[in-house]
Amino acid sequence: MLHSNEKYSIKQWSEDDRPREKLLNKGRNSLTDAELLAILIGSGNRNESAVDLCKRILRDHNNKLSEISRLNVEQLQKYKGIGEAKAISIIAALEIGKRRRLEEALNLDKIKSSRDIFELMHPVLADLAHEEFWILMLNNSNKVIGKHNLSKGGITGTVVDSRLVFKKAIEKGAVALIMVHNHPSGALYPSNADIQLTKSLKSAGEILQIRILDHIIITQQSYYSFADEGNVI
Repeated sequence: MLHSNEKYSIKQWSEDDRPREKLLNKGRNSLTDAELLAILIGSGNRNESAVDLCKRILRDHNNKLSEISRLNVEQLQKYKGIGEAKAISIIAALEIGKRRRLEEALNLDKIKSSRDIFELMHPVLADLAHEEFWILMLNNSNKVIGKHNLSKGGITGTVVDSRLVFKKAIEKGAVALIMVHNHPSGALYPSNADIQLTKSLKSAGEILQIRILDHIIITQQSYYSFADEGNVI
């Protein structure tokens, strides 16, 4: 029996309930998200096991690791049983996962679809609490030869200078551009401002003979492609 000043430590569980042993015996894919997080924190609090605590954290964030990855140390420490060291472990582990995805996406030989753009930029933009506008610069083979963050804004918008868009493209010798920005609000569809900006840049690109191939809006879970939807592009 646990005394009131003890924590529910993984070592005290039956072997079948221990996520570390479960990983060793059944493989990493057998573990739930809560069990994987529990391995990181090791113990819970006086009233909850590590797995139960992690289940509660997940429930509070729609059972999505992507939402937990947006939390900072102070926000995680609001959960009893999560101290600074445990919060840092969670943040570091989720950041490694994000960087792995970005590393894999950067190995793309060329952009073949809107999904390729999403895979490349989702790790960069999805977890931000503010809007950012990026351009991807491509050569004749549709290979990305550069990417640049043109602006950062607030929760609802950002300001883009079209002159800077094409200045960067010309400096890189790009023949085509893809525009990408995020919607932290989760709204998937373009605003009127998004549509007007796309029209403006497409017209300017035609004069400079730099094609605008697509404009992608990224949310935490999905994306919108102007090209796929036949909107302006």
